[in-house]
Amino acid sequence: MAAAKKAVLGPLVGAVDQGTSSTRFLVFNSKTAELLSHHQVEIKQEFPREGWVEQDPKEILQSVYECIEKTCEKLGQLNIDVSNIKAIGVSNQRETTVVWDKLTGEPLYNAVVWLDLRTQPTVESLSKRIPENNNFVKSKTGLPLSTYFSAVKLRWLLDNVKKVQKAVEENRALFGTIDSWLIWSLTGGINGGVHCTDVTNASRTMLFNIHSLEWDKELCEFFGIPMEILPSVRSSSEIYGLMKISHSLKAGALEGVPISGCLGDQSAALVGQMCFQDGQAKNTYGTGCFLLCNTGHKCVFSEHGLLTTVAYKLGRDKPVYYALEGSVAIAGAVIRWLRDNLGIIQSSEEIEKLAKEVGTSYGCYFVPAFSGLYAPYWEPSARGIICGLTQFTNKCHIAFAALEAVCFQTREILDAMNRDCGIPLSHLQVDGGMTSNKILMQLQADILYIPVVKPSMPETTALGAAMAAGAAEGVGVWSLEPEDLSAVTMERFEPQINAEESEIRYSTWKKAVMKSIGWVTTQSPDSGDPSIFCSLPLGFFIVSSMVMLIGARYISGIP
Repeated sequence: MAAAKKAVLGPLVGAVDQGTSSTRFLVFNSKTAELLSHHQVEIKQEFPREGWVEQDPKEILQSVYECIEKTCEKLGQLNIDVSNIKAIGVSNQRETTVVWDKLTGEPLYNAVVWLDLRTQPTVESLSKRIPENNNFVKSKTGLPLSTYFSAVKLRWLLDNVKKVQKAVEENRALFGTIDSWLIWSLTGGINGGVHCTDVTNASRTMLFNIHSLEWDKELCEFFGIPMEILPSVRSSSEIYGLMKISHSLKAGALEGVPISGCLGDQSAALVGQMCFQDGQAKNTYGTGCFLLCNTGHKCVFSEHGLLTTVAYKLGRDKPVYYALEGSVAIAGAVIRWLRDNLGIIQSSEEIEKLAKEVGTSYGCYFVPAFSGLYAPYWEPSARGIICGLTQFTNKCHIAFAALEAVCFQTREILDAMNRDCGIPLSHLQVDGGMTSNKILMQLQADILYIPVVKPSMPETTALGAAMAAGAAEGVGVWSLEPEDLSAVTMERFEPQINAEESEIRYSTWKKAVMKSIGWVTTQSPDSGDPSIFCSLPLGFFIVSSMVMLIGARYISGIP
């Protein structure tokens, strides 16, 4: 029985999906793209100071080992032989910055997460050195100078962490985004680990020339980054190295399996949604929200606040594809915030139930600008606000407003995308964990006033990494030819409100966004206080509002 099952399944491909909120390992059938098994572990985020966001690189690596081990156990219970796994792909949260010691394998500081804001003074001082008539940083990288990208995080580590400074001086330091840290560790670490990244992750560092596809000497000099600590840059689909299993990992059957796919999470989702044609786009709802549109072999530079980035390069000798990207910092993170900071829900799934109870925000608007505003504003002075509160407002309305906020932010980046591309999208392909929320999906269709189309298997980020790994030269178990790609079952959400109502709600949201801008003033970079923000934070408004709400509930006898 088991042997027959194995024969039917054929070659399998695994994918590590290391996100900001969680790590997963998923195993797919390379012939049908069917998800066979997976395991997920939530990752802690640390907030040591206002605006700082960190994670423990060792916890991230351990979570990968745990997910691989548990998934292999589950496959065994399904009578699926893990030796059928022929390749492994890696997809990761982008920009998050790690520096580690190549002799000991120890991280020299916590990972500085993409959402982290501590580098705003660095950004402001560097921006003064860029000539107005020659923004060579943007023209070479496709990116605005922002706290979002790796170069300024790495600059901060070099300036402020003695362990990092010493390791660089002694030629012991290695830098990488999360993909590099994982691939180096999984291919042996201090015993011959491969120090590499792929073009999609490299394109998010602000040190990479997206035209020549190389680390750029001028950019490295501008940011003061020693080039010898950078990983080698490879395509998104080739064999980087072979799995060397940690002694703590029971899944020994994966020893020697090639790691042969690597894509930043948003590029992986673009591949997983099979957006291989110029003009095809997808929106992923994760910790943040990311809309990518494939622009083919040409770099399209936005005039409306979007980024130009590398979409993928699926093989050493294959052409590079580019994308326009609209990046929203806070999407799923707002739900986690309602759970962990305010405690108005016990689990992320509860948000749908609360929102359903009222079916409206009752004029309450939530701008979750916890890390400033990303696209299309690129406004670091913004902070989160909840406005339009009355004594009638309760936690259900705030929950609904949080979901609406995700949809309004998507509308802003979609409008920018439509203006840049000239041809409006007729529908929006979506994926990511939040798409299981049916109220969110219907709201999104209503606010965009176009259909929203969701694949029945929402794990498209992991699927994209698996496709890249399985298609790599020397592996060849997954065909990316159009005629071989599996048809995907889709669920469709049509707009259910009239266009006029959609526009009124959107214009009120824009008013709220304007209120959120300009809260923060920064101290001088020379003040020596890395906690740079003095502001009226979101907590101020929340406390005031919640006091009012609690008072109102008390008066009306509501427990």
